[in-house]
Amino acid sequence: MAKTEEKKFEELIADLEVIVKELENGTTDLENTIAKYTEAMKIVKICNDKLANATEAVNKILQENGELEDFEVAE
Repeated sequence: MAKTEEKKFEELIADLEVIVKELENGTTDLENTIAKYTEAMKIVKICNDKLANATEAVNKILQENGELEDFEVAE
């Protein structure tokens, strides 16, 4: 199985959904709940990093001169 950091964003979200359902179930003991919560927070951080990287990539556009520039929306 791939390391958490190597998984695709969608796979991480699916993992997070499983953890949330387990925690909402309320049948886990305290130690397991803390471990699951810690794992979920790690996944959230990785997802935030992936989103930030994707946002940065999307905000770059290839200009006619072949250089990447920040994309700015004219208001």
